[in-house]
Amino acid sequence: MAAAWGIPFGQVFGGVIRNNLGTYIAGFSRSINNSHDILFAELTTLYKGLTSLNFEEMVCYSGSLLNLINDDYSRYHIYVVLIQNIKDFLSAGNFSLRHSLREGNQCADFMAKLRASTDDVFTIHSSPPQLLLPLLRAYEIGSFD
Repeated sequence: MAAAWGIPFGQVFGGVIRNNLGTYIAGFSRSINNSHDILFAELTTLYKGLTSLNFEEMVCYSGSLLNLINDDYSRYHIYVVLIQNIKDFLSAGNFSLRHSLREGNQCADFMAKLRASTDDVFTIHSSPPQLLLPLLRAYEIGSFD
């Protein structure tokens, strides 16, 4: 199972869960109240994606969090509790975090932008929105243009 966490769009974030062939399994999106901190939104995205969806194994792709999560010095970070919760969750199961280029996160970015037009706090999308289908197809064939 693979997940991509989108770069937050304002106070929102999104993610896409795919199987090892790139087929859509689920997506999620959420708004964050009272915060404009992009790093907080990205960490929250990763944590909620890991803890809200019931998978036994997952490879998570992120463009910016890999070093922060793997850094031994994160215990001094302003978000130390959230970072430690993510580390604990990753180490408790068959989960890993890998780097992804921005092009690989287009589907997750779409889910984040989708949240910008609604008022719900957290939504799991069991089927992909129609406008996401071309991006999913591009990902499946390895083309991100």
